[in-house]
Amino acid sequence: MKWGGRPHWHGDATARQGKYQQTFGSRNEKNSFQPPMDYSSWISELRGSANRFLSQYEPLALVLAPLLSLLLAHALRSFFHHGLKPTLLGFLINSVKLLPGVKTYIDAQKQKVVDKLQSDSKSKREAWKTVLPSTGLGTSVVEKLREEKINDAVWQGKCSGTVYIGGSESDGHFALINEACSMFAHTNPLHLDVFKSVARFEAEVVAMTAALLGSKEKSSGGQICGNMTSGGTESILLAVKSSRDYMKSKKGITRPEMIIPESGHSAYDKAAQYFNIKLWRVPVNKNFQADVKATRRHINKNTILIVGSAPGFPHGIIDPIEELGHLASSFGICFHVDLCLGGFVLPFARELGYQIPPFDFSVKGVSSISVDVHKYGLAPKGTSVVLYRNHEIRKHQFVAVTEWSGGLYVSPSIAGSRPGSLIAGAWAAMMSLGKEGYLKNTKAVMEGSRRIQKGIEEITELFIVGKPDMTIVAFGSDVLNIFEVNDVMSSKGWHLNALQRPNSIHICVTLQHVPIVEEFLKDLKESVKSVKDNPGPISGGLAPIYGAAGKMPDRGMVQELLVDYMDSTC
Repeated sequence: MKWGGRPHWHGDATARQGKYQQTFGSRNEKNSFQPPMDYSSWISELRGSANRFLSQYEPLALVLAPLLSLLLAHALRSFFHHGLKPTLLGFLINSVKLLPGVKTYIDAQKQKVVDKLQSDSKSKREAWKTVLPSTGLGTSVVEKLREEKINDAVWQGKCSGTVYIGGSESDGHFALINEACSMFAHTNPLHLDVFKSVARFEAEVVAMTAALLGSKEKSSGGQICGNMTSGGTESILLAVKSSRDYMKSKKGITRPEMIIPESGHSAYDKAAQYFNIKLWRVPVNKNFQADVKATRRHINKNTILIVGSAPGFPHGIIDPIEELGHLASSFGICFHVDLCLGGFVLPFARELGYQIPPFDFSVKGVSSISVDVHKYGLAPKGTSVVLYRNHEIRKHQFVAVTEWSGGLYVSPSIAGSRPGSLIAGAWAAMMSLGKEGYLKNTKAVMEGSRRIQKGIEEITELFIVGKPDMTIVAFGSDVLNIFEVNDVMSSKGWHLNALQRPNSIHICVTLQHVPIVEEFLKDLKESVKSVKDNPGPISGGLAPIYGAAGKMPDRGMVQELLVDYMDSTC
């Protein structure tokens, strides 16, 4: 026969047809095939064989087998995700909870903790308004606002982070920001054709921020773009969502996973829940930085994103951004850098001569960055920026709707309507300070944080966690309960941040702290001495709760505790 020719059949036609039907089944009038055998009898035979095979086992065993298989699969999943010890502890604790009365007891104990956390706020809530006043207060409502504001804690100088602008609310930069916001209180950038000024302000805030973070460098690619958001959490959420959808379009990933260090912000956990992404938290190394090798081990075909911080919120330490960028680039995945705290400090600190490792879009592999303008950018609260290396990634941030009876709709962020007043306030902050102003402020807070770090190192009972790169100083103790120290500091009016892994507290130094560094160190020395001389929890303090939560092996119970607390306060 010839290659590519028709097959040559031998024998008579009837024999050939019988052979064809035996092998492939027969063809009816409509060119469909009839099966060569009766499937119903085949299924019956298969069922009979299965029943005969299973008849040798007890019915109870047959019922328990799939349940035990599911339990084993769950245990294996927990083992690979959390490790052996947490898996065994989780199994033991969940088993104990099944005992009669145990769950009721645990719930009662959790409620006691919730009541402790709420302190005296529950009684105050009873006086809160629940219906509109029958007659409006008119302009006198301003006086009511002043009365309520008096009940706020004294934040001037004594809060870790929180308020980044220096001075008082009635003058200087504070007054300028307040005036800018009030001028644009009625505006909404959703209506681009109406509020053209706000649209321009947003574009310029984004462009100026991008220029600080490497957009003018040749290595950035020249396409850095982004949008303003309501804060660091929304910036992170949008970056994660965009990375997920971008990697789906690029690699077809439908079961996305992302990898973050233990020091990564909790906003990534929120993003994982919101956008159905599996989250891997990997340990930090001995320097409290993201462990590149541990991150590498968790990368697989479903990985869409890895994360680094500059600096991390807990300890103020910059992750190895260059190494993580190389890792992301080699695997063709996204890499987000959290610069929410460092975005308006690190560029200026580097120019001032501080040793700052690479952290921005000049690093190959960085695909997105989040940076808060309302922190060291000294803008009004509720202003942040999310940036992308190119438009191809950012387009996956947008939501466009074409089948709505209300018309065509497209939105760049999670919020639809947005406060133009805050955008205008951010623009006013950046334009009023300029490069010279930011350099001056950066020098002040960097020097202030170094003085605090040096002062803490002189207190023998304390140790600094890692080597802070910026304006956050975290410290713990091997000989004292650091949370008791925190409670004593709270009694002196200080509001610091309690941390875990290791148990410690930190102060995020702002312009508010610069004039009172010595007061802070004096109060800290006295608090350490007080705890050393009189160890044990102070009345009304939260040290026992922090300590118990840190030691509690059942993290699910801690999670339930936090949810119950939040549910009772909002």
